[in-house]
Amino acid sequence: MPTAPLVIPQESFMSRTTRLTPSLLRAAACTGIAALTLTACGSGSGSGSAGSGSGSVKVGLITKTDTNPFFVKMKEGAEKAAKADGVQLMTAAGKFDGDNSGQVTAIENMVAAGVKGILITPSDSKAIVPAIAKARAKGVLVIALDTPTEPQSAVDALFATNNLTAGQLIGEYAKAAMKGKTAKIAALDLAPGVSVGVQRHDGFLKGFGATDKDVVCAQDTGGDQAKGQTAMENCLQKSPGINLVYTINEPAALGAYTALKAKGLEKDVLIVSVDGGCTGTQAVKDGKIAATSQQYPLKMAAEGVKAVVTYAKNGKKASGYTDTGVTLITDKAQTGVTSKDTGYGLQNCWG
Repeated sequence: MPTAPLVIPQESFMSRTTRLTPSLLRAAACTGIAALTLTACGSGSGSGSAGSGSGSVKVGLITKTDTNPFFVKMKEGAEKAAKADGVQLMTAAGKFDGDNSGQVTAIENMVAAGVKGILITPSDSKAIVPAIAKARAKGVLVIALDTPTEPQSAVDALFATNNLTAGQLIGEYAKAAMKGKTAKIAALDLAPGVSVGVQRHDGFLKGFGATDKDVVCAQDTGGDQAKGQTAMENCLQKSPGINLVYTINEPAALGAYTALKAKGLEKDVLIVSVDGGCTGTQAVKDGKIAATSQQYPLKMAAEGVKAVVTYAKNGKKASGYTDTGVTLITDKAQTGVTSKDTGYGLQNCWG
């Protein structure tokens, strides 16, 4: 744990967009995907308020949804940690991203059930604060995962990715991979006013040693693959000589690749991205994306469970911001840039 709190801007953490995959169907079978309720998935347990693990210490995990691959992996991490530490895990998830009332109900139910700590990815970072305050007032340790509350001090601690660092890593990689060639950069960003997009964008430019004046085309994509393709098509019309594409996430990157391939340019343009989902990491392996910065939802949850166990044992509370790490993933390593290959990336991806 850090010795002093590090305040990270609220929107510096990526909001997740639901994407259905086979793993989601497994999650659906476990949770029912009905109203936000406490469940007991994992380790052979049935539905109810008790969770995986059989110890007397209870830990709660509340995610935005139980269908997003990011949160499916987060839940997996919590289940494994709970089993390893011999504690009971109670889980809850919203009907949709933004279901604050459901999260409030989950907090109340978990407190009533006697949890020692709650791990939560807030759907509404401001609206959830009063419910968190009531839980903390009753001695429950509350840790935000991935998404900070507003203010961040509303929880005891935050475990999340540093998005500025994630962007900087792919910027450094791109600079090395360009090998002195003059870069004509297209930036496929998130959306206006969303700081996570700004953090990743600015991190990329910092790592590359560039400024917005070096970006010949910037388009918002919302992190969507179809919009990423359209944005890339627009950029190619505006600046046909683009040779480097920064993307907010891998769906946008795959959209850019589709547009480039349609023009026969996929081998002439370097694409870099952020997130490290399994589909995106496979795209790196397939040569569609040159490199991506991978983040770790499983680690966020596992460390959160361990922090609650520590609190239960000796009363020591986690505090401040804990960076759960990011790794540059590529199969085309560059001198002076630390990275791991897609073998590692696929072993540690999510989705």
